[in-house]
Amino acid sequence: MVVLAASICTKGGKAVISRQFRDMSRTRIDALLASFPKLIPANTQHTSVETAEVRYVYQLLEDLYIVLITNKASNILQDIETLHLFARVVSDMCRSADQREIAKNSFELLGAFDEIVSLGYREQVNLMQVRSILEMESHEEKIQEIIARNKEAEAKEELKRRARQLEMQRREQQRRAAAGVGGPGGGSYLGGGVSGYAPISQRFDAPSPPARTASPAPSSLRTPSFKGSGMKLGSKKTKQAELLDALGGSALLSEEISVPNTPDTSTPEPSIMKTTKNPLPTVTPESVHVIIKENISLSLSREGGLESLELKGDMNLHVSDPSLSRIKIALTPSPSAFGPELQFKQHPNVGKFSANKERCIALKDSSREFPVNQSLTVLKWRYTGKDESYVPLSINCWPTPSNDGTCNVNIEYELENENVSLYDLVISIPLPTGSYPAVASHTSEWQLNPSSHRIDWTIPLVNAEERSGSLEFSLTSGDVNVFFPVQVSFVGLGSTVGVHVASVSQVEGGEDVVFSEDASFNADNYLVV
Repeated sequence: MVVLAASICTKGGKAVISRQFRDMSRTRIDALLASFPKLIPANTQHTSVETAEVRYVYQLLEDLYIVLITNKASNILQDIETLHLFARVVSDMCRSADQREIAKNSFELLGAFDEIVSLGYREQVNLMQVRSILEMESHEEKIQEIIARNKEAEAKEELKRRARQLEMQRREQQRRAAAGVGGPGGGSYLGGGVSGYAPISQRFDAPSPPARTASPAPSSLRTPSFKGSGMKLGSKKTKQAELLDALGGSALLSEEISVPNTPDTSTPEPSIMKTTKNPLPTVTPESVHVIIKENISLSLSREGGLESLELKGDMNLHVSDPSLSRIKIALTPSPSAFGPELQFKQHPNVGKFSANKERCIALKDSSREFPVNQSLTVLKWRYTGKDESYVPLSINCWPTPSNDGTCNVNIEYELENENVSLYDLVISIPLPTGSYPAVASHTSEWQLNPSSHRIDWTIPLVNAEERSGSLEFSLTSGDVNVFFPVQVSFVGLGSTVGVHVASVSQVEGGEDVVFSEDASFNADNYLVV
């Protein structure tokens, strides 16, 4: 059997991807694929068709064909078996069999094709072997990862030991300082001792009793600064800082020691000053400015499906030009994916709003005008139910316990509504008390939150181009329920229910008016339970 080429093409014969296993020009393969749809007989269930030169073995994948072009002397049964393996590989690597998804995964698909057929001859592999080859797992790499995790665990234990030692030294130093203030026993503090710190020099004007009974200078009572490896504040975390975070807040408080002779009124370090910044793109307001805001609260089931959902939204109109106060607003058509359960409520002075027919906002009395330089809520909407089409982001948390007492946790997210973008997405997963994760793979930044003992996974932007991601970690736990509820927070750009302004025109004359729109939504309570 000789497979000349494996291709995925449209029903019109246009190649989406093609892999030639024998020496064939592109013009030749394009001509063969272009003539292929014309050879398929109507109203038949055959999966092969022949010409005078080649044989086509094909299978339908939704709106595309996967085609093997072989010579006429090949074994048709082996050809069909090979075709089925190609189809399973495509279904396994692509979420859907459309041109966009095939083109997106073209490099991986061509690599898989080469593992199935080599120089025109079928290799003795199955789907699991092809998947394992593409993952390129290395035994040596796994050993190095285990060694790295062990070194990290040893570093954590060493840091804990040093933190306890520093805490004991700090308490001893404070005790000696208190003894020095309290009376004549202060001479022992100034005389040094086994405390781990260098003694602090202090000069007395005279050795007379009044000098001994007088209170020492305030600078001598301050806790000495550390010259060694104390906690360093900065905008970027080093590996050591990440390990310190993993130890928890109580162990690290011992290292947060003030610098001597520093006034209490000093300005904090820039690295610890947190400012609230709106991550959404800035919209320049026009004379007619429409602000759309939504708030969504939902609860997703860990087994899949939607437990509850509540969505509220409103549209505010702001007119700054008095000559544009008599206008009407046309909204975009309602998306077909959403049901009729969405309830709309308009302002008393606004005409009846027909959600499923003409989506237009205008005053009941056409002679009246919208207020100028004043924001007016013209429309509100609300939905409560279990329609999954309103869910903008799906979260899949999958803990898998093992027999050795550890648990492997996989977290995945995927954008369900391609018309919105999410900024500053944070997925927070609770962790068992006293257990710290070993992260195996991740697509974005993550950090441990010592105060709540959670792992916070941060994704700056989720949109139609970057719509999914995953995080995998393992730790010691025998109960999968400790990883719930998973908390999600983000700020969204757009409207989850598709409420957008299509055009704004004047009531008299119908001239179009330039407008601006600022559409956003927030996640008030987004949980996976």
